[in-house]
Parts: sequence; C-alpha cells; structure tokens
Amino acid sequence: MVRPHSSAAGVLALLSEPEPVLKEHALKSLNTIVPQFWAEISEQIELIESLYESEELSDEARSSAALLASKVYYYLGEYDEALSFALSAGSAFEAEGRIPGAEEYVETVISKAIDRYVEARSKEEVGGEKIDSKLQGIIEGLLHRCISEGEYRQAIGIALESRRLDIVSDIYKKTRDVSLLSYAMDAVLDTGFSLSYRNEVLKFLLPLFPLPSRKDKSPHVHSLTRLLVSLGSPELTVPYLKSFVPNEKLLAYQLAFDLVEGGAQDFLESIRTELPEGDATTKEIYDQIREILAGQESVKLYLEFLKSNNKTDMLILKHTKDSLEGRSSIYHNALTLQNAFMHAGTTSDSFLRENLEWLALASNWAKFSATAGLGVIHKGHFVEGMNILGPYLPQQGVESGIPGAIYSEGGALYALGLINAGCGSGRQVEGYLRETLKAAQSEVVQHGAALGLGVAGMGGKNAEAYEDLKSTLFNDSAVSGEAAGYAMGLIMLGTGSGECADEMLTYARETQHEKIIRGLAIGIAFLYYARQEQADSVAESLLDEKDPLLRYGGVYTLALAYAGTSNNDAIRKLLHVAVSDTSDDVRRAAVTALAFLLFKNPSQVPRIVQLLSESYNPHVRCGATLALGIACAGTGLQDAIDILEPMTKDSVDFVRQGAYIALGLILVEQSEASSPTIASIRTTYNKVIGNKHEDPMARFGAVIGQGLIDAGGRNVTISLQSRAGTRNMSAIVGMVLFCQFWYWYPLAHCASLAFEPTGIIGLDAKLRAPKFEFISNAKPSLFAYPQPTQPPKKETVTKVATAVLSTTAKAKAREKRKAAAEGEAMDTDEKEKKDGDVEMKSDEAGADKHGDVSPLTGSMSGLPESPNSPEPNTQKLPNFSRVTPAQMAYVTFPPDSRYQPVRAVSTLPPRKGHATASSIANMEKFAGGGGVLILTDLRPEQEPEYIEFTTVHVTPQTEASEDPDRWRHIALDENAPEADPPEPFEYPFDSDT
Repeated sequence: MVRPHSSAAGVLALLSEPEPVLKEHALKSLNTIVPQFWAEISEQIELIESLYESEELSDEARSSAALLASKVYYYLGEYDEALSFALSAGSAFEAEGRIPGAEEYVETVISKAIDRYVEARSKEEVGGEKIDSKLQGIIEGLLHRCISEGEYRQAIGIALESRRLDIVSDIYKKTRDVSLLSYAMDAVLDTGFSLSYRNEVLKFLLPLFPLPSRKDKSPHVHSLTRLLVSLGSPELTVPYLKSFVPNEKLLAYQLAFDLVEGGAQDFLESIRTELPEGDATTKEIYDQIREILAGQESVKLYLEFLKSNNKTDMLILKHTKDSLEGRSSIYHNALTLQNAFMHAGTTSDSFLRENLEWLALASNWAKFSATAGLGVIHKGHFVEGMNILGPYLPQQGVESGIPGAIYSEGGALYALGLINAGCGSGRQVEGYLRETLKAAQSEVVQHGAALGLGVAGMGGKNAEAYEDLKSTLFNDSAVSGEAAGYAMGLIMLGTGSGECADEMLTYARETQHEKIIRGLAIGIAFLYYARQEQADSVAESLLDEKDPLLRYGGVYTLALAYAGTSNNDAIRKLLHVAVSDTSDDVRRAAVTALAFLLFKNPSQVPRIVQLLSESYNPHVRCGATLALGIACAGTGLQDAIDILEPMTKDSVDFVRQGAYIALGLILVEQSEASSPTIASIRTTYNKVIGNKHEDPMARFGAVIGQGLIDAGGRNVTISLQSRAGTRNMSAIVGMVLFCQFWYWYPLAHCASLAFEPTGIIGLDAKLRAPKFEFISNAKPSLFAYPQPTQPPKKETVTKVATAVLSTTAKAKAREKRKAAAEGEAMDTDEKEKKDGDVEMKSDEAGADKHGDVSPLTGSMSGLPESPNSPEPNTQKLPNFSRVTPAQMAYVTFPPDSRYQPVRAVSTLPPRKGHATASSIANMEKFAGGGGVLILTDLRPEQEPEYIEFTTVHVTPQTEASEDPDRWRHIALDENAPEADPPEPFEYPFDSDT
C-alpha cells in the first residue's frame, strides 16, 4: 500500500528531471494537491522559484511555477510573498478564482493586492511613483469581472478600497441607480476609512446625486442629508439649498428640517448666515429656511407631539415612591431621574405637584438633581423655561445666600441648559449663563452654571464661553472645576483643537483634585469627537499615562473619535485595554466604549461582548451590560436580552444595576407582541423596587431602567443616530455623560439628550399641521402602547370559619345569658358576618380575566372588540401619531390622500405585506425616518383643517429683544396661539435650611 505522501514525493522528484515536459507536468500536478501536501512541497520552494526564473520552460510552465510558489507561501503564512508570486502567475492566478476550494486563498491574496495597491496609489499621488503594471492588471481585471457579472456593490467596495473613484462614477453612469451612490456613501462612512479620504469621497459623490424631485418622493433625500451633515461644509450645503428655491421650496424646507436632526450648532448657524436675503419672489422662502435651521421650529413641534401624546403611567411612579425611602439620597435621586425620564419633553410636572411632601425631603445635591429634572421635563420649552425656573434661579445673577438654596439655584441653571440643549448659541440664554457663572461665588452655583452652559452651547465653539469656563477651572475648586472640564469640551466639541487639548491636559496633570482630572479627561475626549485618525496621537498619549483617570479619558477619546465607524483598530485597542489595564474603572470604561463604535451594527455587539459578560472581574461585566444597552438601544434585540437577563441575578450589585439599566435602554418602545420578554422584565423591575432587602444600587438601576423603558411619555426611542442615518451628536454626547452617573448622579439627566421622539408630524407649505390620516400596515397590537397599570382592585369580604378557643366560647355564652337576663337580645349581625369569621380579600367580581380595559376607548388595547372578531391587519393613524422606528417601514400614505410627503417616509424600502411579530424580529436594522414631513397638498383649492397647538412658541422675530431682563419677562409673539399657563407654585425646598 502506498502512503499518501509518497505520491507528492514522486511528483516532486520530477521537478529535478532534465526534461522540461516532465517539469511542466509536475508543476501542474502539484498545483492541484497543495492544500494536502503543502508541508512537503515547501521543502522544495527554492527549486520551484528557480523554475519560475528558468528560461528553458514555457511561459505557461513558468506561470504554473509562480502560482505554486504563491500557494505554498500562502500556507506558510507569508502573504506578501504569496502576493508577489501570484502577480507573476498572471492569467494562471486569475483562472484559479474559478476552481472550487480555492476561494479562501484567492480572497486572501486579492485582499493583500488591494492593500498594496492602496499603498502604491498613495505613493503615486505624493511622489509620482509608478504602480507595478502586474498589480494594476490584477485590480483592473477584478473590477471589470465584477462589473460584467453585475456585482456592482462588490465592485464599488473594491473601488473604494483601492481609491478608484472613477470606477464608482462609471458604474453610476452605466446603471443610473442612485441606491449605488447611497451604498458607496454608507460604505465610506460606516467603515474604517480615514477622515481625509472619507471627505474626498463624499465631495466626489455629491454632484453625482440627481436633484431630488417631489414626484418620486425622493428616496435619496435621506442620503443627501447624511452626506451634507457628515461633511459639515456650509460652502457645499448653501448652493444645494439654493438650487431648490423657488421651484422646489417644499424640498428645501424638508432638507432644512433634516439637517437640523444631525447638524452641529455652528454648522447650522453658518448656513443661516450664508443664505442670501432673496428678492421679492424668494425672500419669504429663505426667511422660512433660516427659521427652520434655527432649530426652534423642530423643537416646538416635538414638544407639542410629546405633550399631546403623553401616556405616562402615574401608578408606576407611585409604586416607586411608596416602595423607596424618600429621605435616602440615592433613592430620592432614583425617583427624581425616573420621573424626569418618564415625563421628558412632556412639560407635565403633575407628579411633583402632587408629591410636594416627598419633594421636600430632598437635601443638598439631591435638591440640585431634583431641580435639574425640571430641565428634562421641559426640554425644548424655550418660552416658558425661564418662567418655570424663575423661583429657583439666582436673582439678578447673584445667589441668595440662604443655606440650602444654592443647590436649587445650581440645579436650576443646569436645568436651563437642558431645556436649551444644543440650541443655546445665538440665544440670550448662553449670555445669561455666562454672566451668572462669572458672578457666582458658590461652587455649587458655578457647577450648575458650567454644566448648563456646556449643554446649551454644545458644539457652538463660542471662544468667550470657553474662556469663562477656563477661568472657573483655574479657581481649582473640585466641584466647579469638574463641571468646567466637561463644559469646555462640550463648547469646543469636535474641533480637534490641539491648543485647547494642551491647556486642559496640562492642568489635569497639575491639579490634585480627582473630580477636575476626570472632568478634563472627558472634556478632551469631546474635543476629538468624529476626528478619527486626528485623535490617534492624543488617545495614545492618554492611554500611556500613569494616572488611571487620564487613561479613562483616553478610552473615551478613542470611542468618540471613531464613533459609529466600527473601526477595527480602535475596537482592538479597547479590547486590549479591557483585559489588561490595572484600573477597574478604565477596564469598565473600555468595554462600555465599544458601544459608541458599534451602535450602527448592534447585532454584532452581543457576539463581541459575550465573553466579557462572563469575566471574573465585575467591572468588566458591568461595562458589558452598558455596552449592550447603549449599542442596542431601542432595538429590542433578543440576543442582547438573552445575555442581560441572567446578569440581573449576578452576585454583584452594580452588575445587576447595569443589567437593569441596559434592559430599559433596549426595550424602550417595545410592545409585548413584538418583544415577548418585556412583560417579565417589567415584573422584575416591580419586584426589585419593592424588595426592601435588595441592595440599594440594584434598586437604583431598576428604577432608572423602568424610567428609560417608558421615556418621554412612551413616545420616544433612544438612538445614537439620526433618522437619516448620521451620527446624532447630541445623543452620543448625552450617553457619554450619562455613563458618568457612576461618579455623579446629576449627570444621568443627560440621557435625555438621546431621546428621539418617534412620530409622523406632517406640515404643509405654510409649515402648519393639517389634519389627515395615513396607514400602518400592521396589527394595532404589534405597535400598541403598553396597557396602563391597573389600580388596586376593590376588595370584598369572604367569610371563613375559624377555630374558636373553648375559653372564648364560654365567655360568649356567659355574655348571651347575661343579655337575655336583661331582656336584650344580642345582635349577632348575621347579615354581615358571623362571630369568629375572618375577612379574606378577593378580586372584585366581574374583573376581566383576559386584559385591561382602556379608559379611552372602552375596549382592551391591542385586542379586538369581540373575542370572535379577528384583529385587523391595518390601522389608520392621524397626523401627530406615535410611529415606532420598527413600524416606520410599514407606513404608507393612501394614493387618494390629499396630502403626500415630498420624500420617502422611511430610510428603508417600504415593506411588502403586513407586519408580523416575526418580520419585526428578523429585521436586520430598524428603519429610520418619519419625524417632520413636509407635505404636498394635492387639493389646494379646498380649505385645510389644522391641528390647534396648545404650546406657545417663540419665533426668531420675537427673539430680537433689547430688554436686558428679557428672560424674566418674555414677550410672546402676538400671532402665536396662547395657552393658559400652569398655576404657579414653589417646590418646598426652603425647608432644608
């Protein structure tokens, strides 16, 4: 019997034969058996190379020798050598791609070829160095083969990798498929391309996109929005907006609203400034665009949406309040945050009004946080913000000096920033906060003013505000300095300013206050938001620091710089830190930071953090919970839930805390029909909160999770990207600050910056909201609001006979005889209960065993009116209705509807058929879209019927006021509809003196 390797040895022997024919036969034979006998063949690699160089052999035989050498080097792990010989093999290597079983070898070599080609292209652009013609040929052949076979996306991917933008242009000219341009844009934005090359590609793609039109509902408006926001260039955006004026003004309005979703303050303000004044025909249109770009119009609409659709379940809050001890600072903070999250943006402070006694229990920083919660509840309520906070703000910019009052004053300043989050630049609120910061003497008031200034002026790049914060920092107060560090980074968000980074890092190394170092470390991270490779040197420097607080900042610098890119190098560095750093805090942060890199690919996160969630280190496990929660927020991803549910039983309290919070983030706006685990999670929250023997940290996490799962009156989702698919700067920053609740509870309020209202808000050409209906192609129960918690049922008395002691019976017999003797019959009250019976409680008769009755419709929510009637497959919804992200792909406007949107409702193609629970669960990604939709009126001759708003709003014209005390006496627009203001009342904070 011949051993298997003997055949390989025999063929190898033929390579030394003098006859060329035998050598050619041996080379061809060896090429077919390399995967099995590469180890034996590798012993003759020098001979094979010499045959490739031999002039005695034919070109075909020499190509076979080169291919054989390439394969051997591939199996030896020498990929550069494998590529070099593959290039020399020429057509023999190209033919190898069609042989079954050789795919992995070919793909690896091609990948190396692309890498070398990219490197060679860079050298050619810089120094004029010519590219190897063989390398050029293999790339050209690969591209043409993909195009000829209709594999356009693969060809675009290779073209982007090899920096051949001409190929992208050629493919589009051939196909005229705009979706391919969107694919190219997504590919360069969501992967690890350098910032400079990314911008080069985006600028190349912009003119290729055809001008949108209203007729086709412009599905690529989302892509254009993402492209323009990603570039952040007013010079490119303004001409694009101008191209719509005056003929396509509705599309100009739509683009302006979409830009506001993801654009930074300075970017939007620059567009407003550079827009022309216009002539008699266009002036009104440009003024309207400027008003939209100010951001206040969007906030006003979402404020009205959240206020009118508020479905907050007050019984949940009541249960939490009754279960927790109000005098405990951690529990008071927990309920404060829960109430703020559940009422975020709704302007409803009814819970606070009804629980003044509980509110009065707040002291010191709990009072600060409770007042700051008003900013979350009234977020976006620009007009009434100062009036609501008036009783707590420092009067005339000077704190009262009353003991305990400084905490409510500081909290009110922070709340003012939250109300104006991301919209403070260009508004007098920023000036007010700056003046208050400079005048304040108390570090508590300075802390609140600094945080408020940072959040309100986020991304505004106001140099004067930065200098004011720097002066506060140099006072070297731990409390105010920490807030100043955060705020300096927020003001200069994404500038990548080396000067600012040097100043902040130098001071962080000099100060002895851990709070200040931590604030500056995160502040530096904010400077490098979205700067990608420009942040590498700073991140490396911070990660090499001896101080773990600065390494902590290095982790977030890396995460923010590459946010949403899924950059492999950044992920690799974070994973290395997560398993090797000597500080638990840094390791926890490194795992959490993975979420900011991967939030655009949430399905990958459970696989990546699975092992980390089982780490022996509880801090690493805790980081894994937050990584899952933040990256998978709002998706209801079952893979993430399957990891988190066992972690709610972890032996360490703060790991359980993280798991409860993460589940709240993931399950926000999920229904029981689409996510069957949500009912058990809600039950778990109630049990943990009501269990007085549970650890306080775990109960805190359950309270926060319960608040997040029902955030914004059950009308918001939590997402780190905008509806168009761009990075949501405000949300990313908000979640980074939220993660710092580990050290400072008031920062948890910043989670509200990631709350995204989910609804369809239709506006006509006058930017007013007409009444109309659209269709959701799904069963109502699939995306229904959760059923409200039922109050305790009425109780009836059931009579149960109990054992009676003999002494008791004798005593009663004596009483009866005595009563009879006196002529008085003993009334035993037989109609109500017998002597000795004990009251037992039972549910009220007639209680529904199958569901809760809706107080609005009189029928059970999500269920048919009659048990025998099937639930409908579609549902009509009016304007300003909640539409969850998963539901968006199933929304259609009837063809005969008077109003039609000027762009596609969703970023995904409309789903065919009706939505089912399984179709939602199997969606690879959730559809963005919705939000503010500009509508075309197909029947303008008919008088429209409008929705009446209840929230007074301010316009840019009202904004221009010379009253120095304007913020205390806001002059409302005379044309704005007025609503009855809420009755004033003061929270009982003065009791803490």
